[in-house]
Amino acid sequence: MAVKLRLVRMGKKKQPTYRVVAADSRRARGGAFLEIVGTYQPRGVSQANPDTVVSIDNDKAVAWLLNGAQPTERVAKLLKSSGALDAFEAAKASK
Repeated sequence: MAVKLRLVRMGKKKQPTYRVVAADSRRARGGAFLEIVGTYQPRGVSQANPDTVVSIDNDKAVAWLLNGAQPTERVAKLLKSSGALDAFEAAKASK
């Protein structure tokens, strides 16, 4: 089974929020997933709280990446901004 870390769209019309999930790559975008790794709120950008836009559990993300999950392009950017990609590289180098 090919696992991908990808976004699942949630929210109302014209007010999207996304979940970052680990899912089988053969499933539909809004289909079943294995685990929720975090959230992304593109409309939640404010200068007062820029960190509330991306909320990712780095431990879960690193665990999935170590098990062979491939992130999509957008999720890779989100993981980089949260620091999970750097933690993955460090964990991979220490093995």
